[in-house]
Amino acid sequence: SFEGRVEVYHDGKWGTICDDQWDDRDAEVVCRQLGLSGSAKALSWAHYGQGSGPILLDEVECSGNELSLDQCKKSDWGQQNCDHIEDASISCDPFTGTDLRLYASQMWPVLLPYYGTVRLAGGRSPSEGRVEVYYNGDWGTVCDDGWTDLGAQVVCRQLGFR
Repeated sequence: SFEGRVEVYHDGKWGTICDDQWDDRDAEVVCRQLGLSGSAKALSWAHYGQGSGPILLDEVECSGNELSLDQCKKSDWGQQNCDHIEDASISCDPFTGTDLRLYASQMWPVLLPYYGTVRLAGGRSPSEGRVEVYYNGDWGTVCDDGWTDLGAQVVCRQLGFR
């Protein structure tokens, strides 16, 4: 499933996020953090049910470009003024605006609706290899000019690695 209530783990506890300021940019970051791509949709008012336990975050305001919620503006951990009826949820639809293509098991595809499909090729395992992008009907490589650890982190997140 690509949708549900968002829960975070902090200081040994699982908890929910309050939906104050919650929007599609926040959902996009959570979907990316989970290794999912496609259309991200923020849902409010405990759309997928109320959680239990602590509400750990409030006032989350992402720009949409962050790799994880840790990089977004937000309240301090545990500082909130909400009830569980305000638990934040998301939907990460990996098939919206994309072409679904299946490749041999050595390709490890991920859908990227704005840039095509990315894969690792030629590696000894699913977690290594040359970065290739499917664009305009062809697979191509990515030039390493300006390639940094940040670019590698983005590809790894898109492929579902941490």
